[in-house]
Amino acid sequence: MTTRSLLVAMAAATTLATTAVPAAAVDSPARLATWGPSMTIGGPNFSNQTLRMVVHSSIAGSSPRVTLSNLRGTTPLAVGAVDVAVQGAMATAVAGSHHTVTFARSRTLTIAAGGEAVSDPVPMSVAAGQNLLVSVFLPKATSSATWHFDAFDTSYLSLPGDHTRDDGDGNYVAARTSWFYLSGVDLVPATARGAVVAFGDSITDGYNTPVGANQRWPDDLAHRLAGSRSVVDAGLGGNRVLTDVPNIWQGVSALKRFAHDALGQAGVQTVILLEGINDLHAGINTAGGPLTAQDLIAGYQQLIAQAHQAGVKIIGGTVMPDNEPTDREAMRQAVNTWIRTSGAFDGVVDFDHAMADPANRHSLLPAYDSGDHLHPNATGMQAMANAVDLTLIS
Repeated sequence: MTTRSLLVAMAAATTLATTAVPAAAVDSPARLATWGPSMTIGGPNFSNQTLRMVVHSSIAGSSPRVTLSNLRGTTPLAVGAVDVAVQGAMATAVAGSHHTVTFARSRTLTIAAGGEAVSDPVPMSVAAGQNLLVSVFLPKATSSATWHFDAFDTSYLSLPGDHTRDDGDGNYVAARTSWFYLSGVDLVPATARGAVVAFGDSITDGYNTPVGANQRWPDDLAHRLAGSRSVVDAGLGGNRVLTDVPNIWQGVSALKRFAHDALGQAGVQTVILLEGINDLHAGINTAGGPLTAQDLIAGYQQLIAQAHQAGVKIIGGTVMPDNEPTDREAMRQAVNTWIRTSGAFDGVVDFDHAMADPANRHSLLPAYDSGDHLHPNATGMQAMANAVDLTLIS
């Protein structure tokens, strides 16, 4: 049994199963995740609408499978149709590129609350960097959607009815910058031999990068890897290592989501972890008391243990500056010293060193600053990707 099969089987034991495909039966060791955003609770409701969402593949391959998620849902999710096509522009599909997606050979399915469903392989090829349109028809009223709030890409909502096979965009009358229910695409790779998961918070999620430009640092890392590895962006805005975030769309802690969002990706071999800045801002530990550097280090150690138990390499990213010369700056420096020197991680990416202003080490270099002194701009995102020693991955 592969690592992903084991993890999915473990998850299936604690959640309600989908009516589509038994979770433990959907893995193949030849497959790699090419795209897979982290999902949270608190999305909007839909009824008799089609959602058309953009998927940017990090590698080339064939026979893609789509994962639909009701992981954070509280009621069953009825799905009336799913289609995959090549994106032309915006919500327009390339004519003749449509493929009906089936689940256990059925075009319709119901996903139980807390469940996910992996499709049958779709008979098509996908190019590296190609954009696909995944259209999902929801025939019945839904409850609050399982979603990824900050997609930094555009999704399209239709007029009433099933518009999954539409080439044109005339029936798509609204746009959102979130992904809904769509939590992954894997495929049989053309040349790639393993998946890298970038696991982090809003910095990894790409906050303040241009919508639809795919200029997050994991996107830039995929370009550097040039098809040798897939890269999955498992960033989640506001995420903390130790504690859940009260704002519902920011979701559960890294400790709670790591097994699913990182280790559950098909073919994962390496995780690059960049988290901790939001814990420093919140200033609380798992017991609700004042945060210490050792609290955060203990959280990292738990993630390292999870990765190693699954046979996955984990690389630690140092916590970047945020223009806050306060007491938490001393804590940030202590945590970064541990990341660099403890040997607990299988390697280190010194994002702090790469991104800090040499004249003011607690601030981002101005050329990399998107304007809020915390999130890098597109140039900064490229600098982050450039800071990754590719030999740590290979």
